[in-house]
Amino acid sequence: MRPTVLAALVPALLAAPCALRAQAPAQPAANAAAKAAAAPVVLPGGWSMRLDRDGANTTALRFFTAGTGLHATTGPSAIFYDATMTAKGAYTAQATFTQTKAPAHAEAYGLLFGGSGLGGPQQQYFYFLVRGDGHFLVKHRAGSEVHTLKDWTAHPAITPADAAGKATNALRVRVAADSVRLDVNGTQVFALPKVDADGIVGLRVNHQLDVHIEGLKVTPATGK
Repeated sequence: MRPTVLAALVPALLAAPCALRAQAPAQPAANAAAKAAAAPVVLPGGWSMRLDRDGANTTALRFFTAGTGLHATTGPSAIFYDATMTAKGAYTAQATFTQTKAPAHAEAYGLLFGGSGLGGPQQQYFYFLVRGDGHFLVKHRAGSEVHTLKDWTAHPAITPADAAGKATNALRVRVAADSVRLDVNGTQVFALPKVDADGIVGLRVNHQLDVHIEGLKVTPATGK
């Protein structure tokens, strides 16, 4: 009986490696996809990036210099900053944003200010955003917590996206001794009471957007 059993097992044993070889390509393909998702994003010199969600797929994310400005294509939502671009006391931070095409649904872009610890667990910053449907938002992030200071609000100063999804809006943050005033296209849309706005100034671009940024700068207040 023993030779008969062995004879029956031999074809099955010989077939097993073939089956394993047929399944083998799936693992390298999965590994390649994981590596692509985790691939580092090349940034302009001096710039850093932080995703809202660690491990988010960055294969479509780009941030680069373009002409005299910067260009962001997301991807997951992220902040972008140069840690040397800081402000203290009374100052103005500003930039002009052009959404170049329509996202799948309204998403936001804008300025961050008062940033600190942006690469670590105790990150802190305020952000002032607009989106293509003519609304703005103001929030504060502290570590893993996000505090809404002004929920989505429509304002006529904001240029909404046109039929092609394009819109240009100039955002400005004016930090004074008694308040922080937030402007769109030269018109104040909201004001915060005095907060600690010392720190890094940078950009926030939410997911699945294509945005060009011009004129990002920080100017100390004069005559103070």
